[in-house]
Amino acid sequence: MEESVIYQDIVQKEALKLISRQLKRRFGDIDGSLVEQVRNLSAELLEELGEKLLDFSEVADLVTWLE
Repeated sequence: MEESVIYQDIVQKEALKLISRQLKRRFGDIDGSLVEQVRNLSAELLEELGEKLLDFSEVADLVTWLE
């Protein structure tokens, strides 16, 4: 089941919602291009970002991580 496309899509969408809320709370509104880059991440990368986000102190940290 975890390998199904539908399951992966649901996991990705839920992870994206969580990361988006965390980013907004931490940094307020961020540039649309950054939001789009985050939106295009896989579920696995969103989970990694969720952990790394705890160490970010400014939006530049997100930019660096996305590069």
